[in-house]
Amino acid sequence: MKIKHIFFDLDHTLWDFEKNSNLTFEQLFKAHDIHLELQEFLAVYSPINFEYWKQYREEKVSKEVLRYGRLKDTFDQLNYVVSDDLIHLLSEEYINVLPSNNYLFDGTIELLDYLQPKYKLHIITNGFDEVQDLKLEKSGIKKYFNQIITSESVGVKKPNPKVFEFALAKANANADNSVMIGDNLEADIMGALNCGITSIHFNSENLKFDEKKYTSVSHLLQIKQYL
Repeated sequence: MKIKHIFFDLDHTLWDFEKNSNLTFEQLFKAHDIHLELQEFLAVYSPINFEYWKQYREEKVSKEVLRYGRLKDTFDQLNYVVSDDLIHLLSEEYINVLPSNNYLFDGTIELLDYLQPKYKLHIITNGFDEVQDLKLEKSGIKKYFNQIITSESVGVKKPNPKVFEFALAKANANADNSVMIGDNLEADIMGALNCGITSIHFNSENLKFDEKKYTSVSHLLQIKQYL
């Protein structure tokens, strides 16, 4: 069946989460006089954050626990004393400041310009409702998308099949005429494949994976050769 719908993940796929997040921490450290080397902090924070997001996808921790815990655990591991009040404040300010930094991955606008006349484009994201819309708006790419589906609006998170089923229904699409593009093998690629949706893995770091079941690209503009 001819492809009619393209579903994108947002963070780490179109919106350069790492770059924007790093800039946000840089701003917050200056504002609150936190004397830590940013790269030293990030080296500890990144794997902790990754693990909290995995637990969040698996419904093992709440949004509030994720936001607080990833900072608390990082400061504790670095033996840097920060009050609980400041950690809670930083967790809130991080979410508020993050959408003001809006770097996109190289090729995002060119790819969306290429795809929009040919397909209906949509977003499926596990990110928090209150910031995902701001990211899309402030980065100038919201206009490209017909439907924006957040896991919070569904009540479960990718890779739960209910997210993809909800997205297909909302977009008036079906698995046979849809493609999912995302960076996370578990949440985006395997989640979509398990629902019968063709998948393209955005592997920006060129990591080695078994790619027999799906297409993999290291630059967004490589997607043009498949769609």
